[in-house]
Amino acid sequence: MANTGSAISFGLVNIPIVYNPVIKNNDTSFNQLHKKCMNRIRYQKYCDHCKKIVKDADLIKGYEYEKGEYVTFSKEELTNLQVDAKDSIEIVSFVPESEIDSYYYEKSYILTAPKKSKAYSLFLEALKKSKKVAVAKTALTSKFYYVLLRYFEGNILMSTMYFEEEVNIPDATSESKFSKQELDLAMQLIEHLSDHFKPETYHDDYQNQIKDAIEKKINGKPVPKKAKKKQRPMKDLISSLQKSLES
Repeated sequence: MANTGSAISFGLVNIPIVYNPVIKNNDTSFNQLHKKCMNRIRYQKYCDHCKKIVKDADLIKGYEYEKGEYVTFSKEELTNLQVDAKDSIEIVSFVPESEIDSYYYEKSYILTAPKKSKAYSLFLEALKKSKKVAVAKTALTSKFYYVLLRYFEGNILMSTMYFEEEVNIPDATSESKFSKQELDLAMQLIEHLSDHFKPETYHDDYQNQIKDAIEKKINGKPVPKKAKKKQRPMKDLISSLQKSLES
């Protein structure tokens, strides 16, 4: 969604913005091949009842409300049901950021002004001074969202949010009793492993190993097998904590 335009609706003030995704997908993309001939596999939409391949123009969407019973919707019907918020980000309230649990956050975008804008600069400074975040509603592609707008390093950061009904937090497990010695050792281990958050030191080891293996295969070199780490059985909590500190 890079360089897609929209506008923040701040009361009667209209602030043009451009979406800039914060996160890019780092995963290596693979294609499925037929092992026998190395041809790439293609997916086709096939109807078991009519015994034929179906074109996209002949498809409709259906909701199964009972086994084998559907109500159907055309593309036009679904389009008519979409919330009219695609070209705007309408602010509905301002709230303290501390009241929002982190699990509500989904994807984030930096909202920049397409050109110098007094309205953008004013709203950015107001966000910074208020120390609050704006709750707004919008639509990205065909999905409706509530989003949060907040000041972030001289830009507006917009984060899409999960709805309450999408969040599934299990009940807390019953607590088991532990000794003061066990707690003291656990606290020592935390202290021993404590550091500052440095995101540049965390690397995607799995993707790096895939890229290295691809390079090896291209150059006709074997990909070495990696020995699996064996989990050592825990005899008792205190001795495991003590050994963790020693190591």
